[in-house]
Amino acid sequence: MPYAAMDAQASGPADDAALISSARRGDLNAFETLVSRHQTRMLNISLRLIGDFDDACEVVQDAFLSAYKNLKSFRGESKFTTWLTAITVNLSKNRLRHTRSRQGHEAFSINEHFPGENGQMTLDLPSKERSVLSKLEQQEVQYHVQNCVKALEEDFREVLVLRDLQDFSYEEIGSILNIREGTVKSRLFRAREMVKDCLKRIIGELL
Repeated sequence: MPYAAMDAQASGPADDAALISSARRGDLNAFETLVSRHQTRMLNISLRLIGDFDDACEVVQDAFLSAYKNLKSFRGESKFTTWLTAITVNLSKNRLRHTRSRQGHEAFSINEHFPGENGQMTLDLPSKERSVLSKLEQQEVQYHVQNCVKALEEDFREVLVLRDLQDFSYEEIGSILNIREGTVKSRLFRAREMVKDCLKRIIGELL
């Protein structure tokens, strides 16, 4: 499935619902529009969980194929992006477990830009609050931040990625990971503390 350019128009749950309805009736163009709208965000998530661009691309392709095959089972109780992210996270975790023994992965910046088939795909940061990670990025320590995030255990890394780098709500993260909101908040607090402690050990006090 080709990686099309992101749709310039803002999309919301209502827009997705209409496309989902059409896709269920066999409209492939409608599903391709859903792919265009959400593929970059799914790639951002998978890449930050896995750390390998090629693997992340394969995961995202598999995620959309899975979503298409199971579209009739999507009942709309959550947003399409929440449902799709849960698929992407699960497939990313499975891929990571199978490739964890690989050595020599190239380091990537969590603020890096990667080329897509029809243009550049930009890894987007949350727009509401400047997180600790975004402040650190501006101080040109991306390499160290990335290493500290990658060093986190899976349970902590995924909540950090979904909240601080993708701006999902606590409720959405709980739904995606099938855990309670209180657990999300607890893991996120510990993840942030571990990243800060890691950075202090490497580059000293920054904040």
